[in-house]
Amino acid sequence: MTTEMAALSGLFPVDKTLERWLRNKATEAALLDDRTTRLRITHEKIDELFANPLTADRDAVYAKQLYLNLDTLTPYVSGPDSVKVGTPLHELAPQHIKINRAYIVSCTNARVSDLTAAAKVFKDTAKANPDTPPKIAEGVQFYIAAASAPEQEAAEALGDWQTLLDAGAQALPAGCGPCIGLGIGLLEPGEVGIRVGHRDAQTYLASPEVVAASALKGVISGPDTYEVPTNWSGVEYGYGTGAEPTTENKLSNFLQQMESIETPRSEVDILPGFPEKISGEIIFCDADNLNTDGIYPGKYTYQDNLSKEDMARVCMENYDPQFDSITRPNDILVSGFNFGCGSSREQAATAILAKQIPLVVAGSLGNIFSRNSFNNALTVLEVPRLVQRLRTHFTSLSNDTKRQLTRRTGWTLTWDVKRSLIEVQEGESGETWTEQVGELSRNVQEIIAAGGLEAWVKAEIGKAAAANT
Repeated sequence: MTTEMAALSGLFPVDKTLERWLRNKATEAALLDDRTTRLRITHEKIDELFANPLTADRDAVYAKQLYLNLDTLTPYVSGPDSVKVGTPLHELAPQHIKINRAYIVSCTNARVSDLTAAAKVFKDTAKANPDTPPKIAEGVQFYIAAASAPEQEAAEALGDWQTLLDAGAQALPAGCGPCIGLGIGLLEPGEVGIRVGHRDAQTYLASPEVVAASALKGVISGPDTYEVPTNWSGVEYGYGTGAEPTTENKLSNFLQQMESIETPRSEVDILPGFPEKISGEIIFCDADNLNTDGIYPGKYTYQDNLSKEDMARVCMENYDPQFDSITRPNDILVSGFNFGCGSSREQAATAILAKQIPLVVAGSLGNIFSRNSFNNALTVLEVPRLVQRLRTHFTSLSNDTKRQLTRRTGWTLTWDVKRSLIEVQEGESGETWTEQVGELSRNVQEIIAAGGLEAWVKAEIGKAAAANT
């Protein structure tokens, strides 16, 4: 979750639910010889953890506080094709959206609890119709892959794995597969899946119960036990804690706001040898939600023998097969909003670098992609205004009904790193304008100059070792 928010690390208070989980794992590790966790998770270590539990200071300062009333939650389905598009199940189900494939897979899903929840849908259907064994709908392929081998073994022991197989599910190996675009079960052009595949297919994300029920009925739907909420008016959420304000937290919020007021920026300190300016012609990939599979196809992700030249050649292949022939070294890649969403594959950043593109600019960036970029020495910026101007200009000029996926614009962008300022020249005779952007701090410059975070860490370890000899 912290990675999704582009944070390096996250600390959370531990509660009784987590303690129960840890106690079970500690007992399991102590009883079973094949558990690699027996030295890491012990009851003694758990005792130490809860003897001095992690809590935030009473005067801790937060950049933002949000609250969510869990009592107002109802099942949602994300998509198609973007987790930022969410629809309540009771609004989507009446549309009877036919599906071709259903998946309960991945490392963030397909745990024992998920498989049990999915199996319960079929078990409940069997109880309601004892003379008719529940089977997935005709024309639907249902795939299951446990998060890990131990999770599959646990589901097998409970009988849930077999329940899903009996209903017609197809078992895949535990671990990564369809989510990253590998192996069998990928969506084909024109298909609809609930849970990843071809760029011309549609994908929805849902809970294990909704996926199982959809596979059973052939359309996106909930289990028969699902009841549409009465008098539901939406999820209750907002800024703050949701609690009645007190004089103390009003004062605290006011002080935080005062501290967040921006002061005039000074020039950025540039490392010796680091470029003060980055400049190039803008290549415009006019798309929102361009995901990491579009940037670097999943079928290449685990091919460790690909050369840098090969990575450059297949960069953006799933988005636009012509990208390789259109772009040139030192171009600046500009795309729409939520660029780099999807899986966390770091090759989405390294393939762009292999293409000799020094800078990516987008209306907004997927958080994991943004973090991966800096970790691999690719610089990125968010400039919504630039995307809007490109779209306005080239839409007005185009007589084609088909959108041009990758366009050489003739515009140039210059990023003055020292002044944290970009200058855009809209063609030879077009307008020139500037905009302030975020600072590239000295520590980030060090990481980029070193060739990425891994190289920087190795260098720092080397320095420390040399200093101690």
